[in-house]
Amino acid sequence: MKIQFSSDSLKVTHQNNDYELHPIWLRERLPGYDYVDKDTNQRLYEPSSIKLDLQITTAKILEEKLDIEFNDGAKGKYNIQDLLTEFDNDKNKRGPLPKRLLWNSDLKVFPSVEFEENMAEKKSMYRLLEDFYKYGFVIIKNVPAKNQYLLKFVRSIGPVKVTNFGEYFDVMSKPKPNDLAYKPIALPPHTDNPYRKPAAPGIQFLHCLKNEVSGGYSTLVDGFAVAEYIKINYPEAFESLTKTNLRYQFQDKDIILENWGELIELDKEGDYKQVRYSTRVDYVPPIDRKKLTNFYKARKLLGDLYSSSDFEIKFKLKTGDVMMFDNHRLLHGRTAYDANEGARHLQGCYLDFDSTDGKLRHLYKKYVQDGFKNFG
Repeated sequence: MKIQFSSDSLKVTHQNNDYELHPIWLRERLPGYDYVDKDTNQRLYEPSSIKLDLQITTAKILEEKLDIEFNDGAKGKYNIQDLLTEFDNDKNKRGPLPKRLLWNSDLKVFPSVEFEENMAEKKSMYRLLEDFYKYGFVIIKNVPAKNQYLLKFVRSIGPVKVTNFGEYFDVMSKPKPNDLAYKPIALPPHTDNPYRKPAAPGIQFLHCLKNEVSGGYSTLVDGFAVAEYIKINYPEAFESLTKTNLRYQFQDKDIILENWGELIELDKEGDYKQVRYSTRVDYVPPIDRKKLTNFYKARKLLGDLYSSSDFEIKFKLKTGDVMMFDNHRLLHGRTAYDANEGARHLQGCYLDFDSTDGKLRHLYKKYVQDGFKNFG
């Protein structure tokens, strides 16, 4: 890394890339207890109070540190690696969260981890979350098959997201249910709760307490892998699926929930943000006839791919298994079963992404960044 500074900029050359850094940008990142609270790691001053005509008076590299001083008297030493991370847009966006591994039905070895008591701060939790972010799901094996034990496990990661279904819900055959999940019929691939504001729950857990039936197989589909396939092979369909805004609605005797969104939603950089697919509760708006014709064609393609054996994996949850999956990326479903054969009882709940994101960043710092030994 090479630097060259003038009063109003710092030019950095790293791996054949040139960066020009603004004095205020550098000034508001000054480390040290004069500027950052040692307990909270939060700034002790208001960045907007920095003078707009701030200038750099000295800058030099000493022992992997950038030593800098400004004309307002502030000075400090930056860790060069911290600055280099700021230049890496992808790494800066995701941090220690691993890159996604898109998959289809060729995935034969499913990500799984053995349950441990009090595993929230253990390396096994770090590996669990790594696999979750890579694949969009993970199976936790041999969790105690006790009523509401799932809540204890999930709370060790973060606060459970409460909905109108409650803090948790029992997926089993029920008389006169308010959702098709509580009937023993087959459920096609879908995402949960697209009708919620501001967004559907990010993460879903399903804990198998009993599974005595011959049917009732669980299914998963990587929605981002399907989206990527359509993007490459059917660009016009991809355009329609990412631009057509649908309305989603849930209603029962107590509440009506409603929201809008695309079947494939992209973020500002064009990366996959979320897929929505819940054909029992979606409503297509009355847009231009030609656009609708193209959309219906694209939606049929999408539905066919979601149900295709090329993308779907199928497996049976055993007593004690907990399936944790990304409800913004994966579609889940199940095959039909005969409730007269025996009990099929799953207990479920939701969690928001800030809990898993925050836990993984914390464990990364604990076991990787801070250099804990024997991490294998």
